[in-house]
Amino acid sequence: MNKPLLAALAALVIAGAGAAPAVAATGTDSGSAAPAVKAVNFAGTVALSNCSGSVIRMPDSADDDPALVLTNGHCLETGMPDPGEVVVDQPSTRSFSLLNSSGTRVGTLRASKIAYSTMTDTDVAVYQLTRSYASIRSTYGINALTLNDTHPVAGTAISVVSGYWKRIYNCSVDGFVYRLREGGWTWKDSLRYTSACNTVGGTSGSPVIDQSTGRVVAVNNTGNEDGQSCTVNNPCEVDANGNVTVRQGINYAQQTYTLAACFGLDNKLDLYASGCVLPRP
Repeated sequence: MNKPLLAALAALVIAGAGAAPAVAATGTDSGSAAPAVKAVNFAGTVALSNCSGSVIRMPDSADDDPALVLTNGHCLETGMPDPGEVVVDQPSTRSFSLLNSSGTRVGTLRASKIAYSTMTDTDVAVYQLTRSYASIRSTYGINALTLNDTHPVAGTAISVVSGYWKRIYNCSVDGFVYRLREGGWTWKDSLRYTSACNTVGGTSGSPVIDQSTGRVVAVNNTGNEDGQSCTVNNPCEVDANGNVTVRQGINYAQQTYTLAACFGLDNKLDLYASGCVLPRP
């Protein structure tokens, strides 16, 4: 899992990559049929005490709805949920550092509760904030990132935006994994990056943004560091026939389109809503 590690910190210091914000290349139009690429920046992302995250809205969220923050389940301040565990409507006062487009901290947002979190089938945590989208925009001039509500496509150009490191990784969706297994956890239909997205500790919870739409399609969560098979920090891929593949140095994310069907009017969680397939307590 891409949580902060001293080794990761040391590597970034040595490489000189930890301080300066990166920006996504916008490219030029060569006359091909490829979709236009939007500039991706840090606006709407957040830094947690141990991970990255982003202020998100569902496609149908209203401006006066309480805002939501997306990160990983393994980034919870209460510790990583056990396999099979689902956290719903748990009080929280966690704080998040809100970043502007250049990666500068412009303010602090605070949670009112953990609306939903699990590490079963996926690796997500959604916090509800004490402020609405309109309030955040009025104070800081920053809009939330919108979740895409459809399955992403292989070959899509993406950016992984880490508020913790103030760094943006650019690559493409390499494909999808039937089951991704790490320690005691198993995740379904995980998104695999091409090798250019060499995410490190602290990037957990970063939004994965489709460069053509600017929408969030996944949340960054792990990578195989040492070439081990199915151990913590060394996830393995398992196909429908049970065959195991290990890809050292390759990183992964969990798709987020499934969240959209589970949050309805006023951004309220409804795990029994039509189309909602998230695990239930």
